[in-house]
Amino acid sequence: MGKIIAITNQKGGVGKTTTSINLAASFSTMKRNVMLIDLDPQGNATTGSGINKSQIQYSSNQVLCNEISIKDALIKTSGGFDLLATSQELIVAEMQLLQLPEREKHLKTILDSVATNYDYILIDCPPSLSILTVNALVAADSVLIPIQCEYFALEGLSGLLSTVEQIRNSINPKLHIEGLLRTMYDGRNRLALDVSSQLLAHFPERVYRTVIPRNVRLAEAPSHGIPVLHYDEKSQGALAYLALAGEILRRSEKIEV
Repeated sequence: MGKIIAITNQKGGVGKTTTSINLAASFSTMKRNVMLIDLDPQGNATTGSGINKSQIQYSSNQVLCNEISIKDALIKTSGGFDLLATSQELIVAEMQLLQLPEREKHLKTILDSVATNYDYILIDCPPSLSILTVNALVAADSVLIPIQCEYFALEGLSGLLSTVEQIRNSINPKLHIEGLLRTMYDGRNRLALDVSSQLLAHFPERVYRTVIPRNVRLAEAPSHGIPVLHYDEKSQGALAYLALAGEILRRSEKIEV
């Protein structure tokens, strides 16, 4: 059974989609079978993976509306992973989900049919606690939270952790925090150092040792529709996401042992 990780933070601009794409590509490089689900109506994970949203034949919208199976909607990307693409039409599925009797479990039911085909299924969630995000959290085994080390980071984090706790207690008892990832990190910035220290003090077992730096190659890669690993494999951004994938694999193997 593949491990399902929801990558989420209700605060936008923290590197959520960048992490989704580049972690998927890094796992693929390490010979893992990976699916990336773009569950954000903005569709940035789709375009960042090299897929033109206007030319998608089948998307997450059709899958969530039960118009097509998820197997038939998947697209093989140049990054080596399968992608369930999306577009702004996903808003239609979001509205329909609200009408379902067990609306929180709909995505989980869909993923149960394909989870055994993958080592990792990553879900790029929208920057809000919408019904789409709730579906992702109910379907997931764990939550990876990208955090930009700035003033409001800890305030937003407490709300998200509370939501995770509520879903674990009510619907998905296996849900846990995969890890907290410091993104767009600049060690020369005093505020970044202070926030990083607070994260390590409050969540010593949850903060990844790997830090994602501010890196121009990470910012450039999406415009070329490829993960940074295939854009500039020697860049700091590419090396950081490879290190993150390795850290997650080591943690998983340690737990399994």
